[in-house]
Amino acid sequence: MTERVGGVLEIKANGVTIAAKGDSFTYNTGQLKREMVKGVDRVHGTKSMIQVPFIEGATTDLPDVDTESIKNIEGATVILRAANGKTIILRNAAYTAEGDTTTEEGEIQLRFEGLQAEVIAPEAG
Repeated sequence: MTERVGGVLEIKANGVTIAAKGDSFTYNTGQLKREMVKGVDRVHGTKSMIQVPFIEGATTDLPDVDTESIKNIEGATVILRAANGKTIILRNAAYTAEGDTTTEEGEIQLRFEGLQAEVIAPEAG
């Protein structure tokens, strides 16, 4: 039996389900990003930079969707449930996308950035 690693997902902001659209959602839990520091003579060492935790993807501008309320989300808990059973929780999040909506497919880009994020793995068994 193969394990499911991708596909259907669910996203909620403050308990309200948002219709997920597109090929995929992306998330980052805000771990440190390490980079090499280079000089003109050699690599001098490393540095660590903070990354902002985020969840991003797209939704469809359905007739019953209050797009302005999505774009005004602030101080929210955003939950992404992935097909592989993992749950990503983004806390104290705000909508930070540009806010553009396409007319061809009624697509709204979503990006929520927060103060902290965690990944909860599915229980074994």
